[in-house]
Amino acid sequence: MRLTRRHGGVAAAMMAAALAVTGCTTTSQGGGDGEGVPQELTYVPAFFPVSLDPHSFPAEEGTQVAAQQTLETLVTYNDGEAAPLLAESWEYSDDELTLTFDLREDVTFSDGSPFTAEDVKASLDRLIELDKALAPLFDQVTETRADDDHTFSIVTSEPLGTLLASMSLVFIGQADEMDDDAYWSAPIGTGPFVVEDYVADDHVTYSKNEDYWGDPATLDTLEMVNMPEVAGRITALETGEVDVVSSIPPDQVSGIEGQDGVEFIRDPGYLYYFIWFNNNEEPFDDVRVRQAMWHAVDIEGIVSDLYGDGAVPATAPIPQAAFGATDNGAYEYDPDRARELLEEAGYADGFQTSMQWPREGGPNIRSLGQALISAWAEVGIEVEPLEKERAAWLEDFGSMNWDLNLQTNATATGDADFTLNRLYTCEADRLGYCNEEVDDLLGQARNSLDPDERLELYGQANEILWEEAPGIFPADLMNNVAYGSQVQGLELPPTNRPYFSTVSIGE
Repeated sequence: MRLTRRHGGVAAAMMAAALAVTGCTTTSQGGGDGEGVPQELTYVPAFFPVSLDPHSFPAEEGTQVAAQQTLETLVTYNDGEAAPLLAESWEYSDDELTLTFDLREDVTFSDGSPFTAEDVKASLDRLIELDKALAPLFDQVTETRADDDHTFSIVTSEPLGTLLASMSLVFIGQADEMDDDAYWSAPIGTGPFVVEDYVADDHVTYSKNEDYWGDPATLDTLEMVNMPEVAGRITALETGEVDVVSSIPPDQVSGIEGQDGVEFIRDPGYLYYFIWFNNNEEPFDDVRVRQAMWHAVDIEGIVSDLYGDGAVPATAPIPQAAFGATDNGAYEYDPDRARELLEEAGYADGFQTSMQWPREGGPNIRSLGQALISAWAEVGIEVEPLEKERAAWLEDFGSMNWDLNLQTNATATGDADFTLNRLYTCEADRLGYCNEEVDDLLGQARNSLDPDERLELYGQANEILWEEAPGIFPADLMNNVAYGSQVQGLELPPTNRPYFSTVSIGE
């Protein structure tokens, strides 16, 4: 028997009102093990959405997960290849400077209004104009064009081999509603679910889109709830109050695995840790200091102790699951070499600095920070820990008011360009690092439509970044999700952003 959920009363009241209008029932009428079982699922994400607007918050995992249940993109992208979604096909022309999409003609938004190329144009234009984290991916775009209702074109100043991957992150909303804040509090999309209610820091409730153009969802109701405390999430899963919990911390996994009635998935993903140096400031403008701090740390031992099977030591500046990753080998743990490099750089007696990280920044982030600080102390580097609330950390991070910065990041498109070109070019200037050779390699990779050529170019750029150490890249994190055995059809993509359109509730 399933227990009453945290927001069961609220969700039930809203669904009752909706059903009074639609005349639908909340019980699946399909066959199989779930016949007659209420198709209602409660999901606890690792990061609750700060907004449902994926253009304003394009790098926030919580917002992306929430938005993709109701808003869709032209294509999906995985393993270096694009697949159709709202676009049926596409082709390059004009010496590969124009990418034209043929859009599906059988698609409507959940309110019944038609989906057209104007919606695509307005969505991409808004994302670029807002100039948030994804805008640099479209720097070479010179024109967006709705050629007719079902044909959309993007014109670039030079060939852009990453454009399809980048378009997999452009969620399509309604053109007439782009500038309406109220629309983005419950966006109307073309996807398999409809937003019924969003309460910041509390819950998002969805109902099934009965007129979805593709295979309809089995779930009648999907609810995302905010449970900040890990222990509370796990208890709620065990008691049946919730059905799915994302990103179980490594130190809690042993208590989940093998639990009767609970399933656990762990797979490689696009999430990883890095420690950035402020390359603009002394002593981190000296490559020898940066290399010394990497040699001073037993990365393999720390990752094994803190994460077990939940992470692997990184061998590139991007996770190995991403297209374009190469194995550069581990930085050798060699404290004596670290001391030699410090002496060569003029810091034989070490130095003092500080490292910031966000309090809710990733699994075991505080323990990771403390382990790094302890290792650096052994070679004479005294590092002050500065753990901050996320809002304060973001403000300091954006203004480069930091010496070292510890955080998680994700190669969201699954293509190396998303991380390397966006973060490590001279023009990006995200951490004060600049190498014109890296810029040239990444520029060639971005302009090439040949996957093999792009892999070769990414490999060369990875090697330089690994050697010059603008940051330390300790670990690729494994994605994981735990769920009740009644949940069927749940998959965990490398983005760590599950779709629920194929999920159902069984006996």
